[in-house]
Amino acid sequence: MADLLIAGEDNAKRTRVFVNHVDLYTGKNISKVLASSVVGATAEEDEGNDDESQASGQPQIPKENCYEVVGTLQDPTQHKPEWVDEVIEYTTKEDLLPHLLECDIIVYDITGSPDQVDEATWAVSALHAELENFKTMKVFICLSTVMTWARSKPLDPDDPEISFTEDDYRRRRAHPNFKSHIREEIFHFLFKTAWHGQAPALQCFGNGQNIVPSIHIKDLAAVIVNICDQNPKVRYLVAVDDSKNTLEEIVKVVSLHLGNGKVKNITKEEALLIKELEQADFDMLLVNLRMDATYIKEGMNINWVSETGLTENVDDVIKEYKETRGLLPLRACIIGPPASGKTLVIKQLCDHYKLHHIKIQDVIDEAVEKLQRSAARAEAEGDDEDDLKAQEDQEFLETLQDSKDRSSGRYEDQYIIRFYKDKLHSMPCQNQGFILDGYPKTYEQAKELFAAEEGEEGEEDSPLSYDKLIMPEVVVSLEAQDEFLKTRVMNLPESVVAGTHNTEEGLMRRLAEFRASNTEDETILNYFDELEIHPDHLDITPDKTRKMTKTVEQIKKLMGSPRNYGPTPEELAEMERSETEKRLDKERKAREERDKQDAEEAAERQRREEEWRVRLSEVKRQEQELLENHSIPLRNYLMKHVMPTLAQGLIECCKMRPDDPVDFVAEYLFKNNPQID
Repeated sequence: MADLLIAGEDNAKRTRVFVNHVDLYTGKNISKVLASSVVGATAEEDEGNDDESQASGQPQIPKENCYEVVGTLQDPTQHKPEWVDEVIEYTTKEDLLPHLLECDIIVYDITGSPDQVDEATWAVSALHAELENFKTMKVFICLSTVMTWARSKPLDPDDPEISFTEDDYRRRRAHPNFKSHIREEIFHFLFKTAWHGQAPALQCFGNGQNIVPSIHIKDLAAVIVNICDQNPKVRYLVAVDDSKNTLEEIVKVVSLHLGNGKVKNITKEEALLIKELEQADFDMLLVNLRMDATYIKEGMNINWVSETGLTENVDDVIKEYKETRGLLPLRACIIGPPASGKTLVIKQLCDHYKLHHIKIQDVIDEAVEKLQRSAARAEAEGDDEDDLKAQEDQEFLETLQDSKDRSSGRYEDQYIIRFYKDKLHSMPCQNQGFILDGYPKTYEQAKELFAAEEGEEGEEDSPLSYDKLIMPEVVVSLEAQDEFLKTRVMNLPESVVAGTHNTEEGLMRRLAEFRASNTEDETILNYFDELEIHPDHLDITPDKTRKMTKTVEQIKKLMGSPRNYGPTPEELAEMERSETEKRLDKERKAREERDKQDAEEAAERQRREEEWRVRLSEVKRQEQELLENHSIPLRNYLMKHVMPTLAQGLIECCKMRPDDPVDFVAEYLFKNNPQID
């Protein structure tokens, strides 16, 4: 939903158009339509092919006849859209002005980010200051939001159904939160909530009787093309479709076509407590405005994409929503012999891709439980339609039980296939996608399960016809020899095997059944091959990891990137917490490793110091021994020739007690020198 401000006059065929933020949703769609529109085509009486080209965004005419689009990017790291001729890079507003002066038409979307309000205001003033230098007049288009009308008083208090038109724009009163515009994707919260399917019912705020004006983005782009071509004299235009849908009508149709079909009214106070709901979304969903785009209907040449509004064109809008955001379902089938690890692998893949794990027992239990709940209402009061449905379900339950008794406690294939079809066609599987776990098991089961429903497009009798809504895109066959599978099961702990089919007897029986139902001539793989959906064969024998990580990574490469919204805020917080724990654990281990190395180095240093001390002590001992050995001859000489005479001299000195003992001893030694003797 939008309103447009227009200024200036336009000459015949000016082709250069500026669009701000061509990487955002609104700017991207407007610039794409402009780039594929012939200049002046909507001003001509013959509108046919050009309008169709304009609506589809795929030009059938030479590029030189179309508008030349230049623009800016909100995120400078993004690549230039292929239909945009030039992306303008600037650091200040003054750098942008010369580029604006080169353009004949300037389109500013001020709903995408708050700073664009100021920039658009500056651009108008800067261009007006250069007015006398214009060779031709320029057109300035400002794309605003009808939230600037949100607090407008009714034209007639006694008749609130009278609609606002362009002539009433001076009476408009803006919502306080939209004096600076924030964002425009008004229904995104509803679509996202319904697509996820996690809420029991899609919530409607308040009583839901408020009128929410809207317009398809391609219709808005067509309005802008008309303004560029015709330069209308009015200065204010209202661009809305004819829907006048209430919020409750919109919520119901989105829930029915994208969710589980259930709607729950909650108070405005309860709505504000929803974490995922931003204030801007809340304000826009609760707006109550009746508006008529009189000039657009009477004075413009538009090939409407959604003139009757969202509720009448919900299927096309949902298709565009999924394609634009890359929310296409991802479907896969993984088959293989018993004990090949199908369930282990699929569980990890479903966690990674956020897909639904389709196991045969779960499908049967869910279907039977649903039938039992419906049958329980057979005796309860209700309308005739509910009573009839409950009675039919009661009869079907009895038929199922009889079939189960006749088949030794097993359900026949026709009923299992019916359960599977219902499950795979359910909204969650159609929104996010699924992985089939080991079923179908045979060629005939696959042929019946994926058979095209009556009334579907295509040749129903063709051998290559199938239900495209549930046919897997990726088929993987896990392969291994029986001996490997037996050994694998034998190595499982007793606690894991107890109470399962993976006993020796159970495994042998299941292996025999699997090999018998998949002979070389007619296997389930042949069925997919015939439809040109060629299965990938993976040998699981080399994968020795506990969780079959290598096999999981191989299948991820085959399936490609996820097709969803990505991690939720809670998952992002959990991932951040996990990453923080891993980082802290890594730092702790690194610290422990450093401490261990330091301790080892200290121990090694201490060992070497001790070894050095031992060696030093040994060297000193050896030196002492060497000195002692060298001194033996001298000691012997002294003991034999010197010490006896000296000892005797000392004895004599003690006896005589001379006044000068030293002189006495010296004289004694001189007189009694053995050599003299």
